[in-house]
Parts: sequence; structure tokens; C-alpha cells
Amino acid sequence: MRDDAPAAPVPVLAVPGFRRLLAGRTLSFLATALVPTALTLAVIKETGSAGDLGIVLAAELVPQLLLLPVGGVLADRYPAQRVAFLADLVRGVAQFVIGVELLLGTARITDLAVLSAVTGAAIAFGTPTMSPLVTAVVPESARLRANGHLGVARGIALVAGPGVAGVLVVTTGPGWAFVLTALLFAVAAVTLGGLRTAPRAARDDPGTFFRDLADGWQEVSSRPWFWTNLLAHGVSNLAAGVLMTLGPLIAVERLGGEVAWVVVYQAGMAGMVAGAFLAPRLRARRPLIITSVCGALFALPLITFSVPMTTWINAVAYGIAMFGLGILNTLWQTTMQRHIPEHALARTDSYDALLSFAARPLGLAVAAPVAAVTGMAAPLLSAAGLVVAANLAVIALPDARAIRGRSKADVPSS
Repeated sequence: MRDDAPAAPVPVLAVPGFRRLLAGRTLSFLATALVPTALTLAVIKETGSAGDLGIVLAAELVPQLLLLPVGGVLADRYPAQRVAFLADLVRGVAQFVIGVELLLGTARITDLAVLSAVTGAAIAFGTPTMSPLVTAVVPESARLRANGHLGVARGIALVAGPGVAGVLVVTTGPGWAFVLTALLFAVAAVTLGGLRTAPRAARDDPGTFFRDLADGWQEVSSRPWFWTNLLAHGVSNLAAGVLMTLGPLIAVERLGGEVAWVVVYQAGMAGMVAGAFLAPRLRARRPLIITSVCGALFALPLITFSVPMTTWINAVAYGIAMFGLGILNTLWQTTMQRHIPEHALARTDSYDALLSFAARPLGLAVAAPVAAVTGMAAPLLSAAGLVVAANLAVIALPDARAIRGRSKADVPSS
């Protein structure tokens, strides 16, 4: 055997600390997936007012949009493990208080809005910690597989969360549903609290908060392959908002009812899990070409719903689109972790999340008014065209084509 031959990579599940990281993040993913459905059902049960529901949901979203860059700075300045621990702990406390108020019958919309705002702020601080946590625990050769495992866990949580929340609310009441959610966040925080991570490199010049914020944007703007992908991701999320608004309406009015949309949606979630599972097994030498093609696949359900096709064709189209998203997310996170300096990883990731979080509500907001004027097909087909153009345009950039993916040590081993 040659002395310079690369050592066989350690299976990612055998990497010290990764099982704990995966368990903690899985619990956090599940708890996060429970909240929207439980909150929606709780508000409807308490007041039955769509306006109140809008206030509560907006109260969670606005702090996310405002504080995501701040969360990125904090996760780069301080150990990401501590930031994520505190974020989960705060979310757990907020959900517990909501549960107690619902059990005591003292819940008011003002209280729910304030606690939702606290939750949104905690999400903004916790979201940018994911990539720094992976790089602090997992060696580079195993990160693609680690991101694949995390992507599968996230997808399963998205599939299971709404159903579990609905069952809990129906069987135990919304109060106990929130108490259980709080417990999941608490266990997730404790699991993460015991995680051992690699020591962070000391910073020569700590700088000020605003300097760190500006430097984070510089890391984004100086890399054409990065910011063009951010724009493509934003367009895809905008299109997703259009589909999430008009798809259910079309399913109910033209495809036979709510069951049709449930079939389509679950096919999409299954596709996303399958994509995240497959991604580590791809020979992604030029990952941004693959992610661009996968992003463009989201045009498929937009086109099939614009006709509209049968429920099963729409389900297959959405399943393919989300299969592409599962691959995209896994390869994109791994590419970021490979090509963005670790000291700026959380800040750059926060801008990605910010654009995504902002674009989808915009799609949700504009889809129905535009469809009322032009009909359902026009916004869907327009969104499809934008998705294809924005994602495939990335391939034209030499900067994006030059990005390399897997090293020789990256092999599909679990």
C-alpha cells in the first residue's frame, strides 16, 4: 500500500458527536414542524378569526426577517453550539407559556402574538448555526453524507409534523400540544448542550458587530456563484409561495377536493426525503450545475397545475420537483461548507435564509390577487418561467462551473 494513499473515510454515523447532533437537530426539526399547525388550530379554536391568525403568524415571521443577519453575526462570533442551544431553549419556553395559557383558558391574541415574535427571533438566531455546527463536528470528507442525513431528518419532520400536531390538538387539546412541543425543544437543547465540537480558531481582530455584518455581506457579494444562487433560491421560493396559494384552490375546485391536494403535497414531501437520501450517492463533481438543474425542476408542478392535469400527474410533478429540492439543499449546504471560510459561514448562510424566508410570503401574498385578474394559469406559468430562467442562468457563469464538489475521500458510506 502506498504511504500517500488516502485513508478510508470514517462512516459519518461513527464520527464522534454526529449522532448527538443528528438527534438534537431531528428533535428541533420536529418541534418546529409542529408549531404552525398547532398554532393555527389553537387560534381558530380560541377566536375563529382569520385576522387574528394573520396577526399571530406575521408576528413570528417579521422578527425572522429582521434578525436573521444578526443571528448570522452571533453564530460567527460565538460558538454556534451555544447560540443554537439558547435558541432552542427560548423557543421551548415560549411554547410552554403558550401551552400553559391555553390550558388555563387565559390565552389572548396579544399574548400569542408576543410569544410568536419571541419564537421568530429565536428561529432567526438558530437558523444560521446549522452549517457551523456541521463543520465543527464532521470532517470535510463526511459532510456531504452528514448533510444528507440531516436533510432526510428535516424532510421526515416536515411530513410528520402537521399530522402529529393535528392528532395532538384533537386528542389532547392545543394546550398539551404546545407543552409537548416545548418538551421536544428542551430535549433538543439539552442534547446539543452535551455536544463536543472542535475548538474555534482565535480571531486576530474581533471587530465590531456592524463591521462583522458588513464583512458578511462582502463574503456574499464577492462570490458571483454564491449570490446568483441566492437569487435563484429566492425566485424558487417565490414560485413555491404561488403554488402553495393556488395549488390547493385548484385541487379543491377542479381536482375533486382537499384529498387531491393532500396526495400532491405528501408526494412532494416523500420526494424531498428521497432526494436528500440520494444526494450523498451522486458523483457531484460540479455541484452547482446539478443544483441549478434541480432548482429548475420546480417549474414542473407549476406547469401541470396551470392546465390543470389529473391529481396523479400533479403529484408526480410535485414529487419530482421536491426530489430535486432534496438534492439541491444537500449539495448546496455541502458546497457552502467547503468553499466559504468557516469564520463567515453563519453570516453567509443567514443571507440565504433571509432571501428564502422573504420570497415565499411574497409569493403567497401576490398569487391570489394576480390570479383574480388574469386567471390561475398566468401566475403559475410566469412563476415557472422565472424558476427555469433564474436557476439555469447560474450554469452560464464560469465562476459557478468552476466550483468543484466531492474530493476523492467523499464516498457513499453511512
